[in-house]
Amino acid sequence: MKSEVFYTVYQSRLGPITLAATDTGVCWVEFGEGDATKLSLMRWAKKWLHTENITYAPEVFLKATEQLDEYFAGERREFTLPLDVYGTPFQKLVWNQLRQIPYGETKSYKDIALAINAAKAVRAIGGANNKNPLSIFVPCHRVIGSNGALVGYGGGLDIKEHLLQLEGVLERSEVGLT
Repeated sequence: MKSEVFYTVYQSRLGPITLAATDTGVCWVEFGEGDATKLSLMRWAKKWLHTENITYAPEVFLKATEQLDEYFAGERREFTLPLDVYGTPFQKLVWNQLRQIPYGETKSYKDIALAINAAKAVRAIGGANNKNPLSIFVPCHRVIGSNGALVGYGGGLDIKEHLLQLEGVLERSEVGLT
């Protein structure tokens, strides 16, 4: 049986964020909106849920958007939404570890590798981080290079910088923003 996927566009202070969910929970997040983003969602849904049934339904996301509003206002440190996570077993292992990184803290790819007993899998962890379909809710923005550098983020390094500033990890002067 094919699943139905619902989506909406949330207007954040960092720009539009497209959210998708199944009946089980939020399953996909991407920075942006419009045809390219919807096509990306359709490809993802076809691959993981074997469906092309995608319905615009903002009413499904009332709790998610409320929690995002609180997060962006600096009032929420963790999300309590049901998530419906799709990925390989290794990706899910990595993403679960990302969810253990507390608000306002960062870990390196090497830290994640050691935490999942895969010390030599640093590059694979970077690949799993890059494929995270639940940005913000599964906080891949909290993963940095071993030297402390902000490296890679699907939404762009400027968005990663803003999220880390919001969480108090970075000061504006640290990243050269005015």
